[in-house]
Amino acid sequence: MSSFLTKVLGDKEEWKAMEARASALPRDYRVVYAEVKSYLWKFASGDATDVIALLKGVLELFTASAAQGKSVLDVTGTDVASFCDARLRGTTPHLVTWRTSLNRNIAKRLAA
Repeated sequence: MSSFLTKVLGDKEEWKAMEARASALPRDYRVVYAEVKSYLWKFASGDATDVIALLKGVLELFTASAAQGKSVLDVTGTDVASFCDARLRGTTPHLVTWRTSLNRNIAKRLAA
């Protein structure tokens, strides 16, 4: 499992540092970051490097905005899903991966 996490997350220490930074955010930012993280993991596919890069960007934005005294919803807007979707542009969503897999599997089975 450890080698899997190292492969998926790259440097585990970097992931732990990201999580520590997120834990140090004000409560409203922590709540939204946790939900954003969950949302991004559900909707981006691949080897997870895309999601980690997205989360790094979100974390940097949240850290800077919190330091400026902004409310998290001033940063994300009240439609946090749209905030996430904007970050997901350019990544392959799981839905596309699942649809492609479904069609490929059916084509294989019908060809047999």
